[in-house]
Amino acid sequence: MQRLTGWYTFFFLAIGTLLASSPPGWGQAGSISEQTPSGAEVPLLEGITVHRYQVTTDSPLAQRYFDQGLNLSYAFNHDEAIRSFEQAIQFDPDCVMAWWGIALCNGPHINNPLMDQPRSQAAWQAIEKAKAACDSATATEQALITALKSRYTADAKANVEERPMFDKRYAMSMRRVHQQFPDNDDVTVLYAESLMDLRPWDLWSPDGQPRPETPTILSLLETVLQRNPNHPGANHLYIHAVEASNEPQRAMAAADRLRTLMPGSGHMVHMPAHIDVRTGKWAQASDQNEHSMRVDQEYRKASPKQGFYSVYMLHNPHFLAFTCMMEGRRERAEQAAKQMLAGITPELLQHSAPLADPFMAIEYQVLVRFGQWDAVLKMPEPPAGLPLTTALWRFARATALAAKRDIPVAEAEQKLFRAAVAAVPNETMGAINKAEDILKVAEHVLAGELAFQKGDIETAIAQLQQGVAAESALLYMEPPEWIQPVRHSLGAVLVAAEKWQQAEQVYRADLVQWPENGWALYGLAQCLKAQHDEAGAADALKRFRAAWGRADTQIGATCLCVLEP
Repeated sequence: MQRLTGWYTFFFLAIGTLLASSPPGWGQAGSISEQTPSGAEVPLLEGITVHRYQVTTDSPLAQRYFDQGLNLSYAFNHDEAIRSFEQAIQFDPDCVMAWWGIALCNGPHINNPLMDQPRSQAAWQAIEKAKAACDSATATEQALITALKSRYTADAKANVEERPMFDKRYAMSMRRVHQQFPDNDDVTVLYAESLMDLRPWDLWSPDGQPRPETPTILSLLETVLQRNPNHPGANHLYIHAVEASNEPQRAMAAADRLRTLMPGSGHMVHMPAHIDVRTGKWAQASDQNEHSMRVDQEYRKASPKQGFYSVYMLHNPHFLAFTCMMEGRRERAEQAAKQMLAGITPELLQHSAPLADPFMAIEYQVLVRFGQWDAVLKMPEPPAGLPLTTALWRFARATALAAKRDIPVAEAEQKLFRAAVAAVPNETMGAINKAEDILKVAEHVLAGELAFQKGDIETAIAQLQQGVAAESALLYMEPPEWIQPVRHSLGAVLVAAEKWQQAEQVYRADLVQWPENGWALYGLAQCLKAQHDEAGAADALKRFRAAWGRADTQIGATCLCVLEP
């Protein structure tokens, strides 16, 4: 997992510095309400400081900026948090916990699990200053500072190359701090996060079984939420801790709290969408992402230096494209895909193309989902240096040609797809999955759809079943790295073959993974009606209509590839 998240991190490190400052189509908004006290350079942002942690300082302004920094760190806006901690130090140079905050936020987290040398140096220098001046700090503060010092070393190179060892050491240190101060909510949340950092995006197996640290993480966060339901860090981390599990509904209360808890943080406003999509609230997920994009646009006005947080600004439209696909909203899905792509600069593609590669195929994926075959075929070949995107472009073209019943040309394009797959270097990664694993799904889906168009139903079913298995083996990520569920294709082929019971099982399985998605509900209604289950069909159709309430697309199958061109 460390190697996978390394590639994910390198992409984020590059993109955070090369993003366009204001992607077109994101709209304009006035700056968020803010105030800058006399003598300060950093604003006090409204809608951020919802949690307070008293630290050793005689300066009320130093305390306010420390609280803002801590809240921002819980919201994963670490660069803005550092600016707040630095401002706290300007008001009180003896505020050792502000130095602790700078060291904390220069360190790794689940979305950026590695460190570069500049951040390593900054973290070490800050924690050294905190440690040197902490004699007058409280026992809790001293314990937190000592624990955080174990996360770093003066050797910046070792900080980078031996990161897993230092992360484990820090988690062990935080365990001791928690044993000493078990009733301190922030200590408990920080301990839980230290354990999550050991397994970024890997707290559950693909079949939903917990990894070794996961039960402890859940227990810690649930304890805090029982004592303090509005703790921003506990709510945020709890969503991440359960979203890939078989019981994502455990975080529904946390998701509902985060809708309004920290209204000045676009990322915190976005976070409920992670649980919405796992619990069937597709319209709500789309709305959360729309709202988060508006909040972030306002934040740009107040703070033009987003740094790594720019990554989260791209994540929102990417996620929105996925949720709109599931809602049947073609036009908004296409817009969202374009919005995300507009934020990736030519400089990034020129200098770091392999790092952008996992995310560049979103526009093809949206067009395929909605059967826009002519539009797919008009899409130009991707720029050089994007082997995964190029293979997926070939996949989209072959899919479109097969759906148009142009079988000889589709088979020729399939050969070009396989050649493109063979040209993908072995080390190429998606977001967290190997490119070869993602392309295994594509191989089976394309083979199945071509077999269907040629009338070989049994081969089509066998290939798509293998595609489902390959898709299920992928590590969890949102949006998923294979964005159109393979069961939608398999179910459509089974329906066309009038294999109603098998198709019903496929759709019910899809509704376990993605509850109340309209595509699977439509297929389920077809199956139940064909089996003369009138009550079941009526219920599924009612649920489909609710799920499709904002759709701009009418469908006759759960994969538009099976319909007559």
